[in-house]
Amino acid sequence: MPPAQLLPSRRRRTVLRLSAAASGLLVGLAVLAQLWPKPDRALVSKTLQSPADLAPLPSRAITLLVIGSDADRLGASQNGAAPAGLANADSLLLVRVNPDGPTQLLSLAPELAVNLPGQSKSQSLGSLYRQGGVALTAEALRELLGLEAHEPDRYLVLSRSALRRLVDDLGGIEVNPPQAMRYRDRSQKLNISLQAGLQYLKGEQVEQLLRYRDPQQPVESRLVNQQETLRALLRSLAQPAQLFNLPGLVGGLQAELATNLSEAEALSLLAASLSRVDALTYSTLPLAPAKPSHGGLRQLASDVQPPLWPPAGSASQRP
Repeated sequence: MPPAQLLPSRRRRTVLRLSAAASGLLVGLAVLAQLWPKPDRALVSKTLQSPADLAPLPSRAITLLVIGSDADRLGASQNGAAPAGLANADSLLLVRVNPDGPTQLLSLAPELAVNLPGQSKSQSLGSLYRQGGVALTAEALRELLGLEAHEPDRYLVLSRSALRRLVDDLGGIEVNPPQAMRYRDRSQKLNISLQAGLQYLKGEQVEQLLRYRDPQQPVESRLVNQQETLRALLRSLAQPAQLFNLPGLVGGLQAELATNLSEAEALSLLAASLSRVDALTYSTLPLAPAKPSHGGLRQLASDVQPPLWPPAGSASQRP
């Protein structure tokens, strides 16, 4: 299958959307605001007994684009990563929250090859964030996956420091790294040292887990580690002891995130996802084997058939 193509007319719309994002006009769009019923004030003081008590659920499936930046802080002039420069999307995730079914999570490889209009050379999906921000990244995914015109409905960008704070505010998370991980890169000030097996990791160690690449399968290993971390995070968030802290946790992270989610909407999505945390579905796009001629980019597997990400409720959802 050829890399994703973006139509020139859509590129123009992307510029408009990017400008709107920069000025904050994407926050609280009137149409999308109708998807969330106004919260019952009585629930604010109600003791949280289950995730469903957090907030009213959205009225339909909501797709959220999550971008993990390779910069330590949002807005930093340099990413402190490799290759050095402006921030890239170091991890990409689409989350479809279904009020009447399990939440679907699609992990996307930043190394996936895409083509932009007027360019003869492919570039990585992760580099689109540096070039055109959330708007260009979302447009590429809409074309690649055949998403609905409104998808993704919302976005969330977090830096490495935001990830560390989230994990530390939870008191650490229990993960099970499949192997010992050792790596050091002085240019990035990166030192990875993790043991294999079930253990509690703090924020800095979770960052190491997410940044580690198995030399034999660098792309695939990072996607596996990402899914392991997601499972651990969601399991921790769903614990009864954590529910009472979630509103404060969400509010405290707002300043460290770039998002068009309100706090009420974030709690609504958490309520729907955590209510069925054991039924979450995880998937990735099948990739063709790496080839030196592709310069580190990965192509979709030649036998992949649409839809690449089945719609909500589809029986063909990949495991």
